[in-house]
Amino acid sequence: MFSTGERSSLREALVEAARSDERVTGAALTGSAALDAEDAWSDIDLAFAVSGDPGPVLADFTARLYGEHGAVHHMDVVFERTVFRVFLLDSTLQVDLAFWPEADFGATTPKFRLLFGTANEREPAPHPDARRLIDLAWLHALHARSSLARGRGWQAEYMVGRVREYTLALACLRHGLPAVEGRGLDQLPTTVARPFEATLAGGLDDLGRAFRAVTELFVNEIDQVDVDLARRIGPLLRELVP
Repeated sequence: MFSTGERSSLREALVEAARSDERVTGAALTGSAALDAEDAWSDIDLAFAVSGDPGPVLADFTARLYGEHGAVHHMDVVFERTVFRVFLLDSTLQVDLAFWPEADFGATTPKFRLLFGTANEREPAPHPDARRLIDLAWLHALHARSSLARGRGWQAEYMVGRVREYTLALACLRHGLPAVEGRGLDQLPTTVARPFEATLAGGLDDLGRAFRAVTELFVNEIDQVDVDLARRIGPLLRELVP
């Protein structure tokens, strides 16, 4: 397990390496550190603006992480023209380095604190669309019904879980909380979050009860978005539950 001191030292070393690299024209703290909200489990999140081809810069930082800082594996997430390279260190520390084209470098969320260089004005990242979440939830509810009817317990558990995931995301949106990757779930009011405990199955033989519980919560969230839609599909959703 890494210490907070080791994490800070590594982050400072990476920022200093970026400052001394003429190909890197800007850097920013992202993630929880940008909001002074780190705890003992937080990872390192940095964004770098790169002039020209980002490939060689990405390769050099990758070699540095493996050669000097104990990286044992990494993966890439690509969004538009930005590459997010996510490293796993032998200390279990996660290091996320984002390599942005210089023209795209800028804040799209509040979790962005400029360290050096210039940030461009960017449109905020959009919130998930409530109607899209509703559509995904009812679709998975249909498959939960058929999975249960076919005796496919593990598939049914997956489908019920997705209905719960999308319904919780709807609740987060309604309360102005982050609605992706579970980031807002623990900030939901207790009166909203507690009923979802009933949607957790005690085993595969308990899925029918969990499905019934999440269906009622889902219909309630639809009603908060579109009363007419809830009136039209609510009864159908309830009929899905065995």
